[in-house]
Formats: sequence, structure tokens, C-alpha cells
Amino acid sequence: MATDYDAPRKTDDESSEESIEELKARRHDKNSGKVDEDETEAAEAFELPGADLSHEELAVEVRPRQEDEFTCMSCFLVHHRSQLADEKKMICKDCA
Repeated sequence: MATDYDAPRKTDDESSEESIEELKARRHDKNSGKVDEDETEAAEAFELPGADLSHEELAVEVRPRQEDEFTCMSCFLVHHRSQLADEKKMICKDCA
């Protein structure tokens, strides 16, 4: 362990002044910032403003790819033809 020889040293009288209670208080202060919280309990307690949506289901209509759309061969997302960057490789502007 490295020692800083230029730092002022405590005498025996100064080091004995620190009581056990002071040392315990310092140790408690260091750990007081740490919180053991279960993430699932925190998520269950979180409520959205407004109505309770926990029993609702999301209904999405899935349609086949349209004539003016293409599937990017890099990200595999369906884009409009205006987003086509490379027609040979079928890559969108975001991936190009």
C-alpha cells in the first residue's frame, strides 16, 4: 500500500478521540445511500394517471406488405419506397 509521507500525521491522542459511536455513524452514513428495492414490487406499485389499463388488450391489425413498400434486408423493417437507398441491396436510408 502506498503511503503519502507528506501528509500530516495524527498523534495517538487525536486518533483515540474518535469514539466508536462516531465510527459507527460514519459507516452507517456510507451505506445509507444504498437502497435494496425489488424491481417487480416497484413496477407493480407504479400507477398510470387515469383509468386502470391492466385488463386491456392491445388490438393491432396486421396487413401484408403493400405495393409501395419494401422490406429492408439489413434491419428487416417494412418501409415506404421513398426510404429506399439501394435498390439492388434493398436497404433503407437509415441502414445505408
